[in-house]
Amino acid sequence: MKLFFLLIVSIVFQEQISCFSLNIPASPGYYQDGHFVIGGLFSLRVTSGNTRSMVNDTRYTPEFVSRHLTKHYQHMLAMVFAIEKINKDPNILFNMSLGFYLFNVDFIDFKAVESSMALLSGESPPVPNYSCRPEKTDKLVAVIGGMSTGISTQISRVLSVYNVPQISYAPFDQSLGTGVQLQPPYQFPTHTTALHQGIIQLLLYFSWVWVGLLVPDDMSGEVFVMDITEEMTKHGLCVAFAEKGREPESPAYWQAFMERVPLPRVMLAFGITNPFETFFPILTMYRPFGNVWITTSDWYISALPFEQNFVYTHFSAGILFSVHVDEILGFKDFLRSVQPRKYPHDIFIQDVWSIIFECPRFHQNRVRELSQCEQNGSLSTRPLHLWDMNTSPLSYKVHAAVYAIAQALHEELSLRVEGDSHNKSVLQAPLPWKLHPFLQKGQLGRSSNEENLVNKEVSATKLDIFNYQSPLNVPKTQVKVGEFVFESHSVQHLSLNDELIIWGIYHNQSPVSVCSQSCPLGFRKAPVEGKPFCCFDCLPCPDGEIANETDMDQCIKCPEDQYPNKQRNQCLPKIKAFLSHEDTLGAVLVSVAIGLSAFSVMVLGLFICYRDTPIVRANNRNLSYLLLVSLMLCFFCSLIFIGQPSSVTCVLRQMIFGVVFSVAISAILAKTFIVVVAFKAIKPGSILQMWMVTRLSNAIVCCGSIIQLCICAVWLGTYPPFPDVDMQSEFGQIILLCNEGSTLAFYCVLGYLGFLASLSLLIAFLARRLPDTFNEAKTITFSMLVFCSVWISFVPAYLSSKGKTMVAVEILSILASSAGLLGCIFLPKCYVILLRSGDHSRKKFFK
Repeated sequence: MKLFFLLIVSIVFQEQISCFSLNIPASPGYYQDGHFVIGGLFSLRVTSGNTRSMVNDTRYTPEFVSRHLTKHYQHMLAMVFAIEKINKDPNILFNMSLGFYLFNVDFIDFKAVESSMALLSGESPPVPNYSCRPEKTDKLVAVIGGMSTGISTQISRVLSVYNVPQISYAPFDQSLGTGVQLQPPYQFPTHTTALHQGIIQLLLYFSWVWVGLLVPDDMSGEVFVMDITEEMTKHGLCVAFAEKGREPESPAYWQAFMERVPLPRVMLAFGITNPFETFFPILTMYRPFGNVWITTSDWYISALPFEQNFVYTHFSAGILFSVHVDEILGFKDFLRSVQPRKYPHDIFIQDVWSIIFECPRFHQNRVRELSQCEQNGSLSTRPLHLWDMNTSPLSYKVHAAVYAIAQALHEELSLRVEGDSHNKSVLQAPLPWKLHPFLQKGQLGRSSNEENLVNKEVSATKLDIFNYQSPLNVPKTQVKVGEFVFESHSVQHLSLNDELIIWGIYHNQSPVSVCSQSCPLGFRKAPVEGKPFCCFDCLPCPDGEIANETDMDQCIKCPEDQYPNKQRNQCLPKIKAFLSHEDTLGAVLVSVAIGLSAFSVMVLGLFICYRDTPIVRANNRNLSYLLLVSLMLCFFCSLIFIGQPSSVTCVLRQMIFGVVFSVAISAILAKTFIVVVAFKAIKPGSILQMWMVTRLSNAIVCCGSIIQLCICAVWLGTYPPFPDVDMQSEFGQIILLCNEGSTLAFYCVLGYLGFLASLSLLIAFLARRLPDTFNEAKTITFSMLVFCSVWISFVPAYLSSKGKTMVAVEILSILASSAGLLGCIFLPKCYVILLRSGDHSRKKFFK
């Protein structure tokens, strides 16, 4: 199997070997000898252009440096510092020393492969599967690198063939090493859930619900988009778009990109430094909109003054999430002591020092001359945008990786020393693959082996939150503004001092990032077809519903005893409404009822006073008395309809109304029969003469009233009226009313009254042409026409009215019909009694 992979590597690099034969310049390294050698592959620059020619092309294209990442030199110094500390402790490696072989691979895959092979062959340029310097190759025990997932993968493709341990200090990526590698690289496990939750809590803190994602064009970017989108959706946040970092496109591409969706104010960029090159066009295009950028790693900015000012000015509204690391003991003092003359063999410090201390350039070749710089200067004096004295998370990882390798060496050597304590030759450098069992015991893991510590996470993860700030305004370019502590989904805490955040030149305070403006109180969100749920329209709540919070998905229906206000943001208690005596309408009806009742009493008194006059005695004065009393009771029964309904009043209303009216109509029917009988009785020998007795009228009244009493009794025994409420008819009111109970019984009562009235009308109409003197047929006919007209009009009016109006309609019908009977029947008689009582006599009546 090993020979098979060696053959693959040889085929892959055959074109590179042809280039090496042409003496093309190779990437130099920084070597320091020791009993054991650790390789280090770092990224100090961002370059463009081909560093090697294409197939069958013998030309060499020089690389062009587009970014000098001077801060990344701290990663190398962390490794040097750790090795020096280990070498000073004789107990770790049994008085043996560590050496190193460091390379700068930029962010170029080919350089990563070339430097990995140089570590194996011990020579640069390397020769695959051949050791130019066996004494160096035999000392290589492990390699630390690289900084990104892509670089780490390329390194692993070479080192895994030889089973050389590799520790990646890139952000943890489960997809790293899941390809063809025999030995995937070790990684420092990290709590990705803590990062996701920290971002979510920050977005919720500032109410940023519309966010754009920018991720690397690799598996880690895919996983991040999937995970963060799921978490954002759970918390009601939306992803405006997820754009992958790629080679810079034409302006037309970015213009079309920006027009695809509503522009978010907040952009979340996941990845390390090198994707900044691909994200920079987006940053430039979004610059006029004053976006806030959230990053998950430090976006290092070039030391060029123009680029610093331009980028930091428009990128100052940026927030960085960084894993909290403790300061390495003594590391700051070590950094202060670093100078070119202290490390004369360090080929990388020359370039870094000349850039950090801004050495002048020669105009011809644009090369900085270190001799023109301050060689005795200290890194601690440089501004933060050029050099950071604080330990970066990646430097901390590199330092920890060196100690992990040293610990593995210590354990491996300890086993050999215990086995043969007299033979010191056992302390020679072990074969690299023998360190794997010891490395797997530490806080390292492999993504392809679940038994290792891939997902081993500390109980609590702390993330520091920094704000990018322009170096033109403040002495620092990154200011810590808060922290996020994550223990579990239920135990997490965001601490943020937003007063320290500078939002850039476009905002004085935290901007708003939404797809649609918040729906105000009284409105609900309506989804827009084809757009995420954060994009919506605002629609007013329907009748009877409210929205007492902003951005409500559904309006809340008010309880039945409450109603929404005009703004539809609050439910108010409904007012209990009924026809009361205090209402204007109620007071008027009471006054009319009492007035008509008083008038009935006056007419009754007048008839009693003139009871012996022919006009009173005609047509049975007892029936007149009964009719006047029943009409007076009809007026009084309307008063029961006024006031708050109760169980007693609801029953009395219809029962008294039905019985009293049936007595009144029965009395009118009896008077009508008496008129007919009276005029027929003047013929001698008429068979109707026997009916000219009082019993006839009494029988008609009693029979008519008893039938109505039976109907009311059945009504009471089956489904009587009861108090009820109507909460829907009138807005903002609870109408207290009497439910008729059995509607059939109610209309039976009205129907029976209509039958009696119709019968009276018919008989009176037939008797209308009888002699005029003392003939009530005409007045009864007219009164019945009024009565029937009122109650025929009552039915549609009653059915179409609601609430107090319904009660008022019934009262008016009672008063109008009763007043019609009183006026049509008794007013002409009162006129005769008061003004013409002497013109009529019983004798004249019988002539």
